[in-house]
Amino acid sequence: MKLLEGKTALVTGASKGIGRMIAQKFAEHGANVAFTYLSSIEKGEALEKELQAYGTKVKGYRSDASKFDEAEKLISDIVAEFGTLNIVVNNAGITKDGLLMRMTEENWDDVMNVNLKSVFNVTKAASKIMMKNRAGAFINISSVVGVQGNAGQANYAASKAGIIGFSKSIAQELGSRNIRTNVVAPGFVRTEMTDVLDPKVVEGWTAGIPLKRGGETTEVADTCVFLASDMASYITGQVLAVDGGML
Repeated sequence: MKLLEGKTALVTGASKGIGRMIAQKFAEHGANVAFTYLSSIEKGEALEKELQAYGTKVKGYRSDASKFDEAEKLISDIVAEFGTLNIVVNNAGITKDGLLMRMTEENWDDVMNVNLKSVFNVTKAASKIMMKNRAGAFINISSVVGVQGNAGQANYAASKAGIIGFSKSIAQELGSRNIRTNVVAPGFVRTEMTDVLDPKVVEGWTAGIPLKRGGETTEVADTCVFLASDMASYITGQVLAVDGGML
């Protein structure tokens, strides 16, 4: 059963990792998919070709969601191309880790702009379309670090905690228009970034997870499919941890 047939979805930061898998799963479930990429141009173009094999409309946009004007133009371009917008997954994110004593203002600002300001920019622009439709779903990707913090990631944790507060507020503001807003908070998930880590470090992390393993990108993406679908029609303002029991 295709849960997202006839829907148009935007996934930001989809050239790799969790975002890439969300875009793929959405296409598998029948959604027309618009997605953004920034630095990974070749990966973005390759993903567009790959997803078109599912038979739905797919288009990648090179866009920086942390810039207000670019986010406005992105939503406008998507509506012109696809006709409407039903689902937004705010996934774009970066890390610039370091202890507070060594963290520069630039490290702080870059992470806040890409991880948090981008969610404001895209949500503000897309909500106008959803309000006219009187329907829509936002899924914002946070992290368990946004719930419990993590040494050496004050900027990342603050940005991801900000996403939770923002999403809960937007759920209350837009609920009367039948627009749902939820948060997915992944734990330790295996991606290209984690694959280069020392196996002993990974072992140490997974030992503290009740399910005794890292998560897969498919498990985060499946959660997003559920929240985007009509199966989650009475769920809004929630934070769903996909973390193997870490929290």
